[in-house]
Amino acid sequence: MDQSELVMERKEYKVAVVGATGAVGREMVSILQERDFPVAELRLLASPKSLGEGVEFKGKDIPVQTIGYDTFDGIEIVLLAAGSTVSKEVAPKACERGALVIDNSSAFRRMPEIPLTVPEVNEKTLHELCAKRKGAKGLLVANPNCSTIQLVVALNPLKQAYGLNRVIVSSYQSVSGAGQKGIRELSEQSRSLFSMQEMGAPEIFPAPIAFNCIPQIGSFDQTGYSEEEDKIMFETKKILEDQTLAVAATAVRVPVFHTHSESVYVELKKDVPLAEIIEMLRKAQGIVLDESQYPMPRDVAGADAVYVGRVRKDPSNPLGVHFWVVADNLRKGAALNAVQIAESALKYL
Repeated sequence: MDQSELVMERKEYKVAVVGATGAVGREMVSILQERDFPVAELRLLASPKSLGEGVEFKGKDIPVQTIGYDTFDGIEIVLLAAGSTVSKEVAPKACERGALVIDNSSAFRRMPEIPLTVPEVNEKTLHELCAKRKGAKGLLVANPNCSTIQLVVALNPLKQAYGLNRVIVSSYQSVSGAGQKGIRELSEQSRSLFSMQEMGAPEIFPAPIAFNCIPQIGSFDQTGYSEEEDKIMFETKKILEDQTLAVAATAVRVPVFHTHSESVYVELKKDVPLAEIIEMLRKAQGIVLDESQYPMPRDVAGADAVYVGRVRKDPSNPLGVHFWVVADNLRKGAALNAVQIAESALKYL
């Protein structure tokens, strides 16, 4: 069979992106193009204020539509990037029409029956659910929190090889995690400080973010943990399928435009030589091991992999290992992971 016959046989799908004019939605459209996802038709959906805007896809300016009664008729894959309120309304409707719905919000992540998927980690669970999908029955899949995704990609090979007793993670999260408004707030505050002008009160973050670090992402609960920290702790155990795993998190917003960083400490179940751990990480799926120096947000922005560096043993605990993890939160932490979920499920559609 020659190449032309293979191209002709490739099935293409009708895809909708909800929240197409936001930071993650635009990234989803860009990644669909970059990865040559088999798109037969692309519908771009957003709120009425975006009506009339266009988003480029494969050289064409596709007009943005609003969601209507028949929006999802005939659509086979829906990528949701519009927040929990919209997701709770839209996802069930799209599923009723038989679509594979991949939701980037937190709306469904805690539901036991909804898969929370990172293909490099728990693709098997996704495939098992896809295989049970019959006929026109839809399927809803939750895309994890951005900081959780890069964490579990780094943790999974360690868990599979040696087992994990404990994980302690501190995340240093860029302002793009709060969307375009977060990026704009850092830009405006930085310009004000450089020009010696009075800086306005923060609107997106609980304190000024320019040249600052804020150890709060989301509101605090009665135990003193923030919403972001709670997401990391809950989602890590769900994705790794280990409710006995001890996980503690601290989430900090930092004045970086794109890409999240994490300082990670794990306690393994086995005492393993450092060289063996490094070699295992070097070969792990989805990981780039930076052995020349260490990964940094400026260098990793726009990249697809999860970057790991500064791997070292704890001198006070033979089971302890420290390392540094960096990944683009808009790509692997959101849009790319969603598209990878769709790619993984294609053979079941």
